[in-house]
Amino acid sequence: MTVVKSTLTEEALGVTGTALQDTLVDLLGLSLVGKQAHWNIVGPRFRSIHLQLDEVVATARAHSDTVAERAAALGVPPDGRPETIAATFALPGTKDGWLRDTEVVELMVSSLETAIGRLRERIEATEKADPVTQDLLITVTADLEKQRWMFEAENHPRDTSAG
Repeated sequence: MTVVKSTLTEEALGVTGTALQDTLVDLLGLSLVGKQAHWNIVGPRFRSIHLQLDEVVATARAHSDTVAERAAALGVPPDGRPETIAATFALPGTKDGWLRDTEVVELMVSSLETAIGRLRERIEATEKADPVTQDLLITVTADLEKQRWMFEAENHPRDTSAG
């Protein structure tokens, strides 16, 4: 059943719909990884990383809503059901139990880096298919790159050569 007729060609809609759905799964999964780490982080940098995880979760959730609404506007029903996320999520996730602050930073850098790499592939795929969606994916990528940078700076080794 088609509720909304897309303005894109069938081929462009296929490429764009897949890019949007895959991005939705990555963002919803990333928000879950961030919250799991947020609840289980321990260590001397608990508070700062705990709060930074909230930023990642808020960013991922806000972008997931925008991505899902873009899909709906094009006539592609977004699928954010838990079983869909569980079946198709492909980013690094948390282990069970308490997580050291350094582990959380490494996890978030890795998860964000993977998400960014996947987004860059979708940016390329949507260049001709739908520049509007491509622009949205570029914005999402920029925000995730900022979060990745902030986490990566957390574990930067101290300069021991300075005296």
